[in-house]
Parts: sequence; C-alpha cells; structure tokens
Amino acid sequence: MSLRSLMLGVIAATLALAYGVWYSYSVVLVALLHEYGWSRSVLAGAFSVFTLVHGGVNPLIGVLCDRMRPLGLMAAGGVALGAALWADSYISSPWQLYLGFGVLTAIAVAAAGWIPAIVQVQRDFQDKLGLALGIVSAGVGVGMLVVVPLTQLLIDAYGWRTAFRVLAAICVLWIVPSSLLLLRQQSSTRPAHRPAPAPATVRRTLSTATLAEAVRGTPFWLMFAAFFFGNICSQTLHVHQVAYLVDQGVSAMIAASVVGAVGASSIAGKIGGGWLSDRLERELVYLGGIAIMVAAVAALAALAGAPTPWAIYGYAVLLGVGYSATASLIPAMVSDRFGGLHFGAIVGVGLMGSAAGSALGPWMAGYLFDRTGSYMLAFAIAAGCGIVAGAAGWHARTLRLRAA
Repeated sequence: MSLRSLMLGVIAATLALAYGVWYSYSVVLVALLHEYGWSRSVLAGAFSVFTLVHGGVNPLIGVLCDRMRPLGLMAAGGVALGAALWADSYISSPWQLYLGFGVLTAIAVAAAGWIPAIVQVQRDFQDKLGLALGIVSAGVGVGMLVVVPLTQLLIDAYGWRTAFRVLAAICVLWIVPSSLLLLRQQSSTRPAHRPAPAPATVRRTLSTATLAEAVRGTPFWLMFAAFFFGNICSQTLHVHQVAYLVDQGVSAMIAASVVGAVGASSIAGKIGGGWLSDRLERELVYLGGIAIMVAAVAALAALAGAPTPWAIYGYAVLLGVGYSATASLIPAMVSDRFGGLHFGAIVGVGLMGSAAGSALGPWMAGYLFDRTGSYMLAFAIAAGCGIVAGAAGWHARTLRLRAA
C-alpha cells in the first residue's frame, strides 16, 4: 500500500472516531433526557456550545497546521479526546455537561479532526483534491454508521457512563499510535513542513492570499454563508432526528440505526460527490447536494404520525447523500480560491461559520419544540436555510466565472 493511500485510510478512520463522538450525542441526548428529565433546549444547548467551541478553536488549529505537521496535532488531539470523554462519564448536572462535553470534548475533537485532516490532504492531493477530501470525509459517515449504533448498544447494555469510557479508550488506542506511525513514515520521505510536489498545472493556480486579504473579499463571505446556513439545515436534522423519531413511536435502537443509515449513505455521497467535483464545476455538484438535503427535511417532516420503515430509511438516504455532498465540497471550494500557504488559517476561520450554524440550528429546534411541542417550524426554518446556502454557492460560481 502506498503512503498516500495509507494516509487517506488513517485519516478517515480517525475522523470516524472523532465525529462518531459528535454524532453519538443524538443518542446520548435521549439517554440524558430519560435519566435527568432536562429540557430539550438545555440538552441541545450543550451541543450548541460544543459546536461553537469546536468552531471557535478552528482558526487556532488552522494556524498551527500552517506551522507544524497536522498529523502531530492529530496525535495530541487523540490524547485529549480520550481524557475528555472519560471526564464526560462523570457528568451529573447541566453545567458539567456544558463544560465537559461542550468545551473540553469539542476542543479535543477539533485538534484530532477536520482542520488537520483538510490541511494534510490539501497539501498532498492537489491533483485529485475533491476525491481525496471525499474519501477522508467518508470516515465521518463510517463513524455515523458504526460509532453511533455502538454507543446505543453500550447505553442499552451498560449505561451512558460506560459508553463514554469505552469511546475514550478506543479513541486513544487508535488515534495516537496511528497518527504517530504515519507521521514517522512521512518524515522519512520529505522534510518537515514541506508539502508534497503538485503537478505544474495545479501549482500555478495556488493562491498567495493571506487571511486578512481573503476576508476582505466577497468570495470568502459567500463560502462562510454556505458553511453557516448549510449547517443550520443539516445539524438540525442530525441532532434531533433520533428524538423526533422516538416521539413518533419508533424504538430508540431503530432510531439510532437511522443515524447509521445516514452515515452509510454519506460514504457514497462524499466519495461520489468528491469524484464528480473533480470533473464538473464544484458549485454545481454542491447545489445538487443542497437540493437533496432540503428534500430530506421535507421527508422527515412527512414522517409525522405514521412512520413506515421504507419512509424512515428513505429519509436517511436523502440526508446522507445531500449533507455529505455539501460537507466535503465547501473546503474544496475554499481551496480552489485560497489554496496557498495560508489555507489552514483561511479555512479555519471559514469553518467558524459552520460552527455557528451547527450551534444555532439544534438549539433553535430544541427551543421551538419546548415552546410549541412540535418540530415543524424548526424543519421549515432548516429548509429555508438550505435554500439560502445554495444561493450563496450559486453566487460564488457567478463571481468565479466573471473573474475567469
């Protein structure tokens, strides 16, 4: 196996664990709801803090990645993630949930997760960036497919505290040694901090823009808007889909398996969408993903009252394909415009929009449910935000074509 292929596999597996923790919160939320009876806005608020902290530290993570090996940062993040998850197993009050999961776990996931992965792949795979990002981000789908149902099984068998401890052990035992091993092998092939050579046709297109220069331009803010509004749409569904389905009479285990089905579908969506984006305009592939994701919102809302298995899993496929095509494509779209020496810092700041949307959407849905007893208004807002994200992507394409 070549070093490039090994790198993609290791990073994908690391993202599976790190973001398996992220998406497992949808089943932990139900467990905490049953044990403590805390309101859904309180429980969703902890996830909102998680995403805000995750996004807030992303610029710092991006700057660090511009100055050091991202794989070394991943290894350190693996240690931190194990410690944070172990601390989460002792939660007994909302403030502990907000501090332990919302702050400490979020920082650890960011250090082991998406920004180091994006920067590492962007350095080494300029020739097939869309496909490479699709492959590593498919690891997130594997996490949804494997880690979320595993967490539900552990909760059913041993309780949520033991589930956190098992996840802590798995994260440390995989992320730390695998990242260090890959780092050692990479160090033997080229000097530290030096990106792999790219084809001449790619090197000529790399941007020299600094972060300060990027944020003064419209394209950056269109990418930011796509991150923000797209994540309001997707994360509203990701966080509340299990609770919503349980409210409709679906068993907790079946509802958790829906998360796995979303993950399985996202694997195909991310790899296929990434491959397609290397051959077509990325913005057009992105718009297709947005349209499918908005259709998923409508499909979930239509399950109210009489959810049938085919309809439940049909929704899961729509969300998996739609959300996945957008999640891995926006970083590639940012790289197309700002893929130079300051890419890590630029995409890190851009992902603050993703964090803000991921925080606002789930909290908004929990708040509206507590006030109205229904998710329907939240679903309507989520669909509208998806449409706005698509409009931002389309306008970014218009500006790119004018510049060309």
